[in-house]
Amino acid sequence: MLGRVWKPVAAAAVPAAAGLYWYRSRETQDYFDLQVRERGPDGKPTLATRTLPMLSMAQADARIRERAVEHTVTRPGIVWHHSTASVASNDPIEDATASQVIRRDEGDGDMLFFAVMDGHGGVHTSQLLSRVLINAVALELSALKSNPASGWSDTFKNTLWRKPTETTVDIHALPGEPTRVASAIQRAFLSLDAELIAAPVRVLASSLSPESKDVSIPDLSQHPLALPSMLPALSGSCAILALLDTAKRNLYVASTGDCRAVAGIWEPEGGHWRVEVLSEDQTGKNPAEVARMRSEHPVDESDDVIRRGRVLGGLEPTRAFGDARYKWSRGLQETLAQAFLGKEKARPPPPNLKTPPYVTARPVVQHRVLDIPDDKSDKTQRALRFIVLATDGLWDELSSEDVVRLVGGHLTGLKGSGTVPKSQLSSLIPTTAGSATVQGKLVRRDRESESWAFVDENPSAHLIRNAFGGADTGALRRLLSIPAPQSRRYRDDVTVTVVWWEAGGEQPAVASVSLPREEMKAKL
Repeated sequence: MLGRVWKPVAAAAVPAAAGLYWYRSRETQDYFDLQVRERGPDGKPTLATRTLPMLSMAQADARIRERAVEHTVTRPGIVWHHSTASVASNDPIEDATASQVIRRDEGDGDMLFFAVMDGHGGVHTSQLLSRVLINAVALELSALKSNPASGWSDTFKNTLWRKPTETTVDIHALPGEPTRVASAIQRAFLSLDAELIAAPVRVLASSLSPESKDVSIPDLSQHPLALPSMLPALSGSCAILALLDTAKRNLYVASTGDCRAVAGIWEPEGGHWRVEVLSEDQTGKNPAEVARMRSEHPVDESDDVIRRGRVLGGLEPTRAFGDARYKWSRGLQETLAQAFLGKEKARPPPPNLKTPPYVTARPVVQHRVLDIPDDKSDKTQRALRFIVLATDGLWDELSSEDVVRLVGGHLTGLKGSGTVPKSQLSSLIPTTAGSATVQGKLVRRDRESESWAFVDENPSAHLIRNAFGGADTGALRRLLSIPAPQSRRYRDDVTVTVVWWEAGGEQPAVASVSLPREEMKAKL
């Protein structure tokens, strides 16, 4: 009898328990409302309110640290560190990074390359640059040894579509003149972009027989090089590259687009950090860029080359790799789209496209003396201590001064301290202005957290956390919970590389494994 009673009770209890678990899990789950743009029944865009689940603090921490890595290279007399972290808004993320250390076998001094790429219109250009940009620059620099007039193009074009092998440069032979090095970097950027833009044209030309009288456009949509050649040309990417020549004590920063580099210079006599901005944001909101572009096109286009702060009213950066829609003629765009994209609908050329190219990959190269410390340095002298390279997603949220204070504080004792009121950080980590920031876009900076957070070991992750809310964990969680593509209205992809160094002993050259900090600890 008891057994027969137990069975229906158990049958009723199971769904009841499941329902209670669902109710409690929903009750403990945080939600928030978000306005999103949707298309109504009439096809017109409208605002709608959606209720979204909010990440827990542990999940938010994991997202910030998911792509965070650190590297250490120990060299005679100095220890180099660099960290990188990224948080996506696009799916997939359109940012990319690259780094390479070229060492000397004897003596002191190395060549250290660090690059950050900010893609747009797809991942194709930025991902390709992450594989080849540093090699392109290194090859152009190596060409200065044997023939100053030669370039790397013939050698490099054969590896354009493959991941290149490690580049070796004769450090002893590299020139010390900043002008020659800056010119070589510019040639590398321009030659690489020329290869990207010309690649689909060459594929098309190679498929046409000069003897044939057929002038129709062939269907190359199934050609193995159709998409590999077209996509990096059609999408685009900004890029910023830092070259540290420790043998010559020179620092070069090459900027194409609106990524930015800043340096923190320690000035012990005043006990403060000087904020040295190493690049200018190159967009249609930079007056110098507007004047340059208008000077390169007919007078009757003056009102069109920059409209609403954008190139031809569309593209925000005025310098970029790829972006062939702003570089090819209208007829060439139509021909290549018909040949390679087949039935896929290609984006039409921008309105008012008359005298392309409107966008260039030519970088602005800035030079600084690399006054890095060593064991023999006078500890009372000023010294450049760190460099930050980041995509514009960081600079939308933090100023150059914020970044130097946050990294300076992180490296000089505040790491792991929890929260620091914003009103106190400027006193704890005082800064002075060096070169001014040339702001190339309207920034948000409307996340008014009262405190900065100093909880991350990785300096790059530390900057991203504070860009997205700092110690205001509620704002941080909400912002990181917004899914793509709605997240693009509230935050951009963000990628940050921080390079810093310290005097060290005469240890042998050993590089650490490139693993996230948690994985490194586990392996040790």
